[in-house]
Amino acid sequence: MKKIRNFRQLKAYDRDRIEALFDRGHNQSEIAKILKVDKGTISREIKRKKKNGKYDAFVANQKAMIKRSNSKYQGMKIEKNSELRKHIISELKRYQSPDAIAGRMKEEKWKIGVSSDSIYRWLRSPFGQKYCKYLCTKKHRKKTRGKTSKHHVIPNMTSIHNISTNMEYVTEGDTFLSPKKVSKTSVVLVVWRKSKLLKGDIVKSLSPVHTTKVMKKIHSENKSNAMILDQGIENTQHEQYGIPSYFCDPASPRQKPLIENSIGQLRRWFYPKGTDLSKVKREDFQDKLEIMNNKYKKSLQYRSANEVSVDCGILTVD
Repeated sequence: MKKIRNFRQLKAYDRDRIEALFDRGHNQSEIAKILKVDKGTISREIKRKKKNGKYDAFVANQKAMIKRSNSKYQGMKIEKNSELRKHIISELKRYQSPDAIAGRMKEEKWKIGVSSDSIYRWLRSPFGQKYCKYLCTKKHRKKTRGKTSKHHVIPNMTSIHNISTNMEYVTEGDTFLSPKKVSKTSVVLVVWRKSKLLKGDIVKSLSPVHTTKVMKKIHSENKSNAMILDQGIENTQHEQYGIPSYFCDPASPRQKPLIENSIGQLRRWFYPKGTDLSKVKREDFQDKLEIMNNKYKKSLQYRSANEVSVDCGILTVD
């Protein structure tokens, strides 16, 4: 059986001891035994860290710090592997996201693993910045978080963690709005988890009064058991929605992924960020929702949300 050697990095304290022991006339083997390291460690340390032919602990520590700082750099894993680098660049040019690239490589069981964070770090480094133009954001700098908005207390709030798993018709609700400097006009949206059906309306502002009116109308006309919401001020009147409401944890949009994705789809297809929603006609907005509800979806076996909703009894056909 091969003997396993224990290895540890020498510290400033160890180097001070090495210098002191050398000055007292101890040889390398004796110093290694006292420090409980391999004698080869002492040999290499003395050979590389001399000054004017004599071992100097201060100089040795400075050299070690410089060497360690230069041993790694941002994006090193990808930049040093030409095959991995070429693959990531080719996938980025096909407009694949770093998350998708890393996930696909894991599914394909590549010998060398890479995470989405590693790809983003490489893209933010001088080596990868020129490929950031293939990202959705086109930016090489990490987005900074804005100031946390004022906390609003939701009365009689029930956590999402208390929702029953037996509920068949669960919806997710959220809003998106015009640029704050342009207009207060916003959109209230609701999506059904079972059928991906999307319902909503344009409101003058995110006032709880306007939100409540839309929520009551949507849930009175369509079958539903419960709704998942965030802790925004627009939902303070949730007890008037006519349906049990469950709230996500603070800053946790991942707990209602379907509505977040639906808003993203509406943004990409019809209302990109910066759109003044006060100029959008209500009839035109409803037409756009119908287009979304009539799209064939892979997750629904290439059926539309309207078709599945009729079969599930969420929608009624006159």
